[in-house]
Amino acid sequence: MRSIESIVAELPPSSSATPAESGGGGGWLYGCLVECHGLWHNVLMIVPSALFVLYLGSQAKRSFSKVSSGRSHVVAALYAILWLVSIFNLVWSSLQAWECAPGKQFVWSVISLFTTSGMLFLEVSLIAFLLQGNHASGREALTQTFLISALVVGLDMLLKGIYLFGFGIQLFDVSNNGSQWALWVVHKLLLTGVYGLIFFMYRSRWRERLPARPAFQNYISIMFCLNATALIACALAAHGAGFGLWLYNITVICYHAMYLPLLYVTFLADFLQEDDLHLENVYYSEMKDAGFFDVDWE
Repeated sequence: MRSIESIVAELPPSSSATPAESGGGGGWLYGCLVECHGLWHNVLMIVPSALFVLYLGSQAKRSFSKVSSGRSHVVAALYAILWLVSIFNLVWSSLQAWECAPGKQFVWSVISLFTTSGMLFLEVSLIAFLLQGNHASGREALTQTFLISALVVGLDMLLKGIYLFGFGIQLFDVSNNGSQWALWVVHKLLLTGVYGLIFFMYRSRWRERLPARPAFQNYISIMFCLNATALIACALAAHGAGFGLWLYNITVICYHAMYLPLLYVTFLADFLQEDDLHLENVYYSEMKDAGFFDVDWE
């Protein structure tokens, strides 16, 4: 009589395969949700990105009618770019398992490069728009804003491309605790410095040079804190600290899951959702609440 071990040994390999190994739609979904970073990391990346794209889709007809009215070229351009970057971000978030797949490293690097560059383009565009002050409007503001953004993002993509395809340094493989952290430290340092400058300008006597909406101030405060945290995380990870790598992953999740909704709420929601479009009165009320008219007149 044969032993149980000999019977088990004769079973075909497919009978003990995991969902990821069995192929098909279930295997692909299992890989997207579980592999590489784990279930919760992937879910926290995919679900917010998908919900935001669905929300944009649900508001698309109403938003397009207001954007096409031609009231603001800046808003129209930002709305179009937001749609494009949101789709890229959803694809990137859904393919997190490719970061750990040896055969997918090149494609993963390309998708990551375009996704992060698109989000950086929005960041730089909004910073450039804010620094133009209260007189920024129309085609002139749009041209200046996008020229600055294209120059900065172009240089950023060139430098990252040299790291990725010239030196073979996997910038977007966070498990590789190597020389990519030097670039990320410099990257986060520059962003932290710019956001920090605007953050303190809003709290100084130069605040009149910036748009006075409290929502803009809140946006700058959030981005300053996020980039400062990411800077600390990158510096710790560069020295081999496991906590730094964990903290950096947290900042990546927060950035890719929450940045695009934050941008929409801060800069586009009022324009796209106000029925009467009397935004001048809204802005005046917010400026008054923020204390910009608390001046002692003699």
